[in-house]
Amino acid sequence: MRVTRFAPSPTGHLHLGSVYSALFAWRLARGAGGRFLVRLEDIDQTRCKPEYARRMLDDLAWLGLDWDGEVRVQSRHIDDYRAALARLDGMGLLYPCFCTRAQIAAEIAAAGGAPHGPDGPVYPGTCRGMPRGEARARIAGGQHPAWRLDMAKAAERAGPLMFREWGGASEGEGVERVAPSVACRPGRFGDVVLARKDSPTSYHLAVTVDDALQGVTLVTRGEDLLPATDIHRLLQALLGLPEPDYWHHSLLLGPDGKRFAKRDKSVSVPDLRAAGHTAAAVLAMAAALVPSGKGAGKI
Repeated sequence: MRVTRFAPSPTGHLHLGSVYSALFAWRLARGAGGRFLVRLEDIDQTRCKPEYARRMLDDLAWLGLDWDGEVRVQSRHIDDYRAALARLDGMGLLYPCFCTRAQIAAEIAAAGGAPHGPDGPVYPGTCRGMPRGEARARIAGGQHPAWRLDMAKAAERAGPLMFREWGGASEGEGVERVAPSVACRPGRFGDVVLARKDSPTSYHLAVTVDDALQGVTLVTRGEDLLPATDIHRLLQALLGLPEPDYWHHSLLLGPDGKRFAKRDKSVSVPDLRAAGHTAAAVLAMAAALVPSGKGAGKI
């Protein structure tokens, strides 16, 4: 059974770009007689608000994008992420990092630069060789580290990895796999953070664990997250988790050529509702948007 999901962060209201993404996943599930799930990715407690979460669910229901089962709320499942982190630590693949952003930037500048990955300059590995005794003493003294994945060790343990990327039409014209296999290159990210100083997890770890626990078989999301799939496949391999397929649809641009954002009130679902638009009209607006690239499935 095909299982898709829509996983917004409740840091603002749904906008037309969000509706496009939700509709994309919903149609792929319903068209195949599968399940469509909703997850609220609210790990960032400084920006995520309960009122946004409630309004998002209300707007999805108003649009008729019904979901199966309970909504998974990340902040209620911290133990799942801690368990995954402990497993990776038990494999000797994690190390504590006490560096601040300013310290990392200064070290990169002093070295005359650093390789760039999809997320920017790659972490130079300052804390990678720190003796465990020193790290334990710093933690006992009240310092709170982030936990990084030793990418070289992790990649060697996992070996070569691939993922399956879907594309083509998704509604009424069948589904074609235009790029069935994509090679992963997680090393270009460097030693990524899997648990932050102020959070017991990171996006990469949480989303990987969530998709596995929810039984997601086809991950649909914007093409801006395509590079991150390399990290997620690596974590799946290390943790022995199922491998879903992926479909990274193109991003949507507004009339000004910029990506839609939660701050764009003119295209937010609450404002469109307040202006008198029907649910059918809002769905039609989202489905008619012009993608920014060539990889979007027709919805």
